[in-house]
Amino acid sequence: MIRTTSLLLILFLAACASSPIVQEFLDPETSVTVSYTDMPIILYLDRSGRAAFARDYVNIGPIQVNQMGRDRYYLWLGIWSTIETQYDHRRTSAFELVTVYVDGEPMLLDVAGWTPAAVGVTQPIYVKPVSSAADAYYEVTIDQIRLLAAAQEIRVQTTGDRSASYEMWDSSESASRGFREFLAAVSY
Repeated sequence: MIRTTSLLLILFLAACASSPIVQEFLDPETSVTVSYTDMPIILYLDRSGRAAFARDYVNIGPIQVNQMGRDRYYLWLGIWSTIETQYDHRRTSAFELVTVYVDGEPMLLDVAGWTPAAVGVTQPIYVKPVSSAADAYYEVTIDQIRLLAAAQEIRVQTTGDRSASYEMWDSSESASRGFREFLAAVSY
């Protein structure tokens, strides 16, 4: 009996200590409720030709903005590099229009903006992976987020002179866990 009680206590404490994957906050100035996951999908572009272990990264995270019962959905892209301390704004122009390939099917996204104001909030939603990272926000539907959550393979293709293709860093199961948890929390 004591072993069972001890085991239950340990499991309870572990559950309390672990942080939830889906986070939520109320923006103090715009009064919108924002939900997001703290486990974005990570994609990368190998740049080892420029330096050993050099890579460019794109983190993708879902966002729900609820304004008095009206839900809008966005994807956040955190764009950063291991080899550049100041992110080149010419490169961000390549992210004005991106194609996200979800299991080979294209999903064309047009940037809504580069600051949290683009989604109606006054503070950053996701923590930048590095201080020099650029944030981009794209309006999407809940169905597009569902496609990403169920995907086995995700790739982001940028446009323009600096067009590049970013591949998934992690396996699809662990990469899309945050998206699945997000959908479970925001779906009715």
